[in-house]
Amino acid sequence: MRILQNTIKYFLAVVWLLVTGYPFVFIFQSSMKGMMEYFTTSVWALPQKFHFANYLQIIQAGFLKYFLNSVIVSLVAVFLVVLTSSMAAYAISRIRFRFSKAIYGLFLAGMMIPMHVTLIPVYTMTRRLGLYDSLSGLVGPYVAFSLPISIFILVGFIQDIPLELEEAAVMDGANRYQIYGLVVLPVIKPALSTVMIYNMVMLWNEFVYALVLLSSPSKWVLTLGLWNFRGEYGIDIPLVMAGLVLSVLPLIIAYVFLHEQIIKGMTAGSVKG
Repeated sequence: MRILQNTIKYFLAVVWLLVTGYPFVFIFQSSMKGMMEYFTTSVWALPQKFHFANYLQIIQAGFLKYFLNSVIVSLVAVFLVVLTSSMAAYAISRIRFRFSKAIYGLFLAGMMIPMHVTLIPVYTMTRRLGLYDSLSGLVGPYVAFSLPISIFILVGFIQDIPLELEEAAVMDGANRYQIYGLVVLPVIKPALSTVMIYNMVMLWNEFVYALVLLSSPSKWVLTLGLWNFRGEYGIDIPLVMAGLVLSVLPLIIAYVFLHEQIIKGMTAGSVKG
């Protein structure tokens, strides 16, 4: 019976690996085809000849610049989100002040606002502040859009921290800032990992705000750069697939090296007691 159970588990694991892994294999094999080969052969067929020229063309078209812009915007935005959301969550969870519940309710309400509703106000505000067509002008909307879900996640974790830990720190002479930095942050590391991972993936793939707030090709992020690889009457699909492989590869590499931290962060808090 145990052998049968293990066989079923391994079989299901292999099936799940094929289901989740084949899309990347499909994108990679499509990126290695030529334009005519892609349209004259089956989309499922392996490349007759590996066309590395697609990757060279992507790099020569400014991919590295788009990649660097995405790295800068995503890292700065994620850092600000983690910093501000952790401070806001701590204040809402532990500091009793007037309208604290109302403020928390406003943050929760922000989770229900569709991104597209905010495009015109954000565009107008960015133009008036002189931040249009700049990477710094993109960071602000990214942070604002990511705060509600981040605060919601962190508030739940902070409320589960025993008050005795903070009371012991107070007895040792710690103030609010020291409690936040030396007691709360180390305890909620799994939650911070969850917030970082979630927002990094979301911001790395964000397109709408970048399309509205950026116009100069030198300021484009990856999603805009990939969107630009299209012609007036068609699109070079193998070229776009090569760009997708290069843009997804950093996330895959990060998961390979950080999968233990990612799993701990995503499962922390699921078991209590």
